[in-house]
Amino acid sequence: MREPLIPVVPMSHTAHIRSHRKPRRSASKLAMRAGVAGGVLSTLAVAGASGAANAAEPVTQTVELPTLTADLSAQVAQSADATEQTAADYQLRAERDAAAEKAAEEAKQDLAVAKKKAEAKKKAEAEAKRQAAADRASRSSDRTTLSASADVSAPASGSVATVISFLKAQVGDAYVMGGTGPNSWDCSGLVQAAFRQAGVDLPRVSGAQSTAGTQVSLSNVQVGDILYWGSAGSAYHVGVYIGNGQYLDAANPSKGVVIQDLSGYPATGAVRVL
Repeated sequence: MREPLIPVVPMSHTAHIRSHRKPRRSASKLAMRAGVAGGVLSTLAVAGASGAANAAEPVTQTVELPTLTADLSAQVAQSADATEQTAADYQLRAERDAAAEKAAEEAKQDLAVAKKKAEAKKKAEAEAKRQAAADRASRSSDRTTLSASADVSAPASGSVATVISFLKAQVGDAYVMGGTGPNSWDCSGLVQAAFRQAGVDLPRVSGAQSTAGTQVSLSNVQVGDILYWGSAGSAYHVGVYIGNGQYLDAANPSKGVVIQDLSGYPATGAVRVL
């Protein structure tokens, strides 16, 4: 008996290729991950054609490359720009903080210097006030001593009385620069004329008259002593002490020859001729 014949199905011309030996495959989908920095999904489409039950058709595979490459580049660029901007902001902030710290330090130093200057000024003002008070007290003491002792120690000499009498007779006369009388005088001209009445020949000018006799302190001044203002030898004004803290002089064009208090215009020194 013959064995039954088995039908022979013709093999596809691509069946001998390994990758094509996929009989009776229905249409399917394959997923494939692809992309850069975070993974961009791509789809692998596999298309298969249905055929006869006993035939295997070749399968075509298509791989779609990433399509977001341009967008991703833009994102990377934007990220880089943002990073650079952030760094610049940090740098600017750091520079501002450093500048603010420097300014605060300089302001602190300036404040310290100003405070020291203010303290120094305050001390200087206090010292000036103290010195002024001491000077006033000293002058007041000198004037008190002068007033108390002048008449007590006044000599009984008739020559002094002659000088004082002549001077008082000229009160009310005019002051004229270079005047030597009889009705107008300057300060040294009047003093020279007064002492001439007592037989004393004095120099003509104030500076020379301030050294014509014996220097005496203002605390020991006596009636008839010549008072001077300025330095001895270069005095700019002279008068004669008449007692009771007063002196007589040819003062100036507005006053003329007058009697004045030493408290209003303290003399610098005194010289005794008689």
